[in-house]
Amino acid sequence: MFVNSIDLQQFRNYEHLRLDSFGPVNLLIGQNAQGKTNLAEAIFVLALTKSHRTSRDKELIRFGEERARLAAEVDKKYGSVKLELSLSQQGKKAKINGLEQRKLSDFVGALNVVMFAPEDLEIVKGTPGVRRRFLDMEIGQVAPGYLYHLQQYQKVLVQRNNLLKQLWGQNASAQTMLEVWNEQLVEHGVKIVKKRKQFIKKLQKWAETIHQGITGGGEVLRLAYLPSFSEAAEEDEAVLMDQFMIKLSQMKEQEIRRGTTLSGPHRDDLSFFINDREVQTYGSQGQQRTTALSLKLAEIELIHEEIGEYPVLLLDDVLSELDPFRQTQLIETFQSKVQTFITATGIESLNVDKLKDASIYHVHAGQVER
Repeated sequence: MFVNSIDLQQFRNYEHLRLDSFGPVNLLIGQNAQGKTNLAEAIFVLALTKSHRTSRDKELIRFGEERARLAAEVDKKYGSVKLELSLSQQGKKAKINGLEQRKLSDFVGALNVVMFAPEDLEIVKGTPGVRRRFLDMEIGQVAPGYLYHLQQYQKVLVQRNNLLKQLWGQNASAQTMLEVWNEQLVEHGVKIVKKRKQFIKKLQKWAETIHQGITGGGEVLRLAYLPSFSEAAEEDEAVLMDQFMIKLSQMKEQEIRRGTTLSGPHRDDLSFFINDREVQTYGSQGQQRTTALSLKLAEIELIHEEIGEYPVLLLDDVLSELDPFRQTQLIETFQSKVQTFITATGIESLNVDKLKDASIYHVHAGQVER
């Protein structure tokens, strides 16, 4: 997978920008707040229809403007595709080769990316919500149907929570509607949990091998999914549905008292172990960084395994966060294999000797020069 060109209109601090003829490795050099991260973000948004930095789409539209447009031409194994995404107060519209997509989930997956930014270190040491978001965004790229169930689950969850807030002190007949929301919550929640378990099993295979390589065989990395209502290894949908229903029944009175849903995929977590010691609690900063790096490199291989071609890699101000050894490990992984976009404040912070034949772009005040 290879991004040939990108065209931005009224996106972030870019009034209009078109760049053609990207290379295999592209360095975006500029001081902070000049637009280099915005350019990497634009590629990410074209892949997933949402930003890795904000959940508010209006922040992606240039200040004072009503809409933004992003477009790119991408070479894939079966040919070239033209992607276009429009953002406005009315929502998003996505086109592939000029044809508007009925659902955004039909657009996601046309371009696959792996983003590695300093905040991705929070996947290891941050809150469970960060890890769930990591799972949701990565699974959504290779399994668009997952996004449908995730969206439906979130809608049902809002309705169920609203009802729970109203049920305190009500009689049993007033709780009949809760059973309706339970059935829908379980229907979509089980699909999410099953897909997460399958994804983590595949990610484990790649991450363990990569981590052993980085650490010279001295460390064994293990991933553990922590579901709120089932055994981690269970994948049978019928069994999962029974387990989820039983858990909802057990938690019913407590949920009514607290006015919120206490079990389900929105409460699940992902844990990491090195040599059977939990990295979040007991790992050194170096081990936490290596774990995050192993996860990102594993993502690249997993996507290749799933779709038959490598994704585009976006490294946003992350190489300077890694020591020279980890920089080298990362660069040697993507070189000659994965098209890569690297943002940095200066070339001096990078292991430039390893970045053979990189194309260099200088970014200043929403303008890009090569």
